[in-house]
Amino acid sequence: MLDHPQDAPRTGAGAGPLARISSLRVSFETKDGPVLGVEDVSFDINPGETVCVVGESGSGKSVSSLSLMRLVEYGGGEIAGGKLLFDRREGGEVDLAKMPAGEMRAIRGNEIGMIFQEPMTALNPVFTVGRQLTEGLRVHKGLTQAQADARALELLRQVRIPEPERRLKQYPHELSGGMRQRVVIAMALACEPRLLIADEPTTALDVTIQAEILALMDRLKRETGTAVMFITHDMAVVAQMADRVVVMFRGNKVEEGTVEEIFENPQHPYTKALLAAVPKLGEMTGKDLPEPMRLLGREDQKIEPITGSDEVLLEVKGLTTRFPVRGGFFRRHISNVHAVEDVSFTLNKGRTLSLVGESGCGKSSAGRSILRLVEPMAGSVMMDGVDILSLSESALREQRREMQMIFQDPFASLNPQMQLADQVAEPIRNYGTESGDAVMDRVAGLFDRVELPRSFMRRFPHELSGGQRQRIAIARALALNPKLIVADEAVSALDVSVQAQVLNLMMELQAELNLSYLFISHDMAVVERVSHDVGVMYLGRIVEKGPRRAVFENPQHPYTQALMKAVPIADPRRRKSEKDLNFKPIPSPIHSVDYKAARSEYNEVSPGHFVLTTDSGY
Repeated sequence: MLDHPQDAPRTGAGAGPLARISSLRVSFETKDGPVLGVEDVSFDINPGETVCVVGESGSGKSVSSLSLMRLVEYGGGEIAGGKLLFDRREGGEVDLAKMPAGEMRAIRGNEIGMIFQEPMTALNPVFTVGRQLTEGLRVHKGLTQAQADARALELLRQVRIPEPERRLKQYPHELSGGMRQRVVIAMALACEPRLLIADEPTTALDVTIQAEILALMDRLKRETGTAVMFITHDMAVVAQMADRVVVMFRGNKVEEGTVEEIFENPQHPYTKALLAAVPKLGEMTGKDLPEPMRLLGREDQKIEPITGSDEVLLEVKGLTTRFPVRGGFFRRHISNVHAVEDVSFTLNKGRTLSLVGESGCGKSSAGRSILRLVEPMAGSVMMDGVDILSLSESALREQRREMQMIFQDPFASLNPQMQLADQVAEPIRNYGTESGDAVMDRVAGLFDRVELPRSFMRRFPHELSGGQRQRIAIARALALNPKLIVADEAVSALDVSVQAQVLNLMMELQAELNLSYLFISHDMAVVERVSHDVGVMYLGRIVEKGPRRAVFENPQHPYTQALMKAVPIADPRRRKSEKDLNFKPIPSPIHSVDYKAARSEYNEVSPGHFVLTTDSGY
């Protein structure tokens, strides 16, 4: 990972904690007066150790990390008490809480690196990826432009970005969500920091990349003595990464222990509930139909399988979406990105079809093409007898009442200047489905539905945690009583307890309203829990599709098998090492304008279970 690993652990390595958070107290000013984000939190991080901080959204885990970077002040927070002691590379222990702004700038990015949760907000949209990667290297390490460019290229290769030379010249919006997150990780590792703070770093990543990034961070830690403060809600990731675990709840630390102690003998009721809410791959083995999760403390819960119906709602045939690539002096159309290539499937009323695969495999593009948020090049999409692709603009607008989308990044899909109640009410007002006071009654009902307090109706998106924002996005999608919801990574940003509640909520709504979901996800355990049918995508094609049970219990395509192998397991004694992960580099989806793609041909291995026979490139 590093050029000189033996040089890395310098002063203080092994001599004591690298960072000590002591009685930290952080407050935020709101319209309703000061609110404590963190009440009283203390823990140490030793050199070469990974401390995982877990808890629900809003528990204060991200606030603790932002305090250590002294970034919490830029978000309206104030360190109201406590010490943040850090052992510097040269100069011994300092209290970061009292550090002048100029010195903090020298530490940030250089001695303490940070990987942020939402990659689109962590990257500057007006600078190329290369410019953003080299900036820190030139400022902190004094490298020349040529040296910084070479190091940036090496970093992109380490986080397994295909065609890294091209990526350096691209802008963040040209990359997929998972690709952007890999750039953010590369930026954080660029200056070889002593402490790496990772705030939900693998949330937006598919399982294969997540497995490799976790293995990469683990190797970095072992080679260099870099300490890692890992903030996550994914208990499978905790089992894979942690040496010690700190469990937070409502601004306080409720439990701390080694990873084995926390998983095998949790003491606090909240920790027990957290572990009970984790969907585990294999839980649905032997079951044909999805069913809600059994949550701790909900003894009255009725668990009934969701049957759905035999009536077809959505029929997709030969869907093909390509994006033009322009180049040369006259910006001529020189090639195409084959985002979705000859995709066909059917989705019945009241059922869930999940599209899974790595970032960049075309699953989001397929979802957007079906709703015509991007225009497909070929194929047909029939929804309830209506040909979506032949509709005029006004007819499409009417049809959109029936089909809604929940986006991956709730912060980007919400308007920062509108109160939440108005955002949920907007589609109702646009389509005139309710009027007068009935609009706000409906909105209040939707807030109840997604289990958010009605007092949040007056709030703005920045006043909510990531998980709470995603619930607003779900409430807004439900506002028009649609038949089809395309959920694009709808629960990937949620912590496990909230994720379990939201998944149960989505399944209960499905059973009650006969909703159909096109569920786009990279989380195999979640997909196993919610799906009736599954399509595995790779390089724009569905390589395997069929009933969820058939695909999960008997995967046939080598890519599906590799995907299943990469899923982290919520058991610290079953960790995966880098040698378990043997993924092939992803070939480029870009082909010349005159390239003729082969048709997708399938072999039926069991009733309804199809495996691609056309060469998929894997």
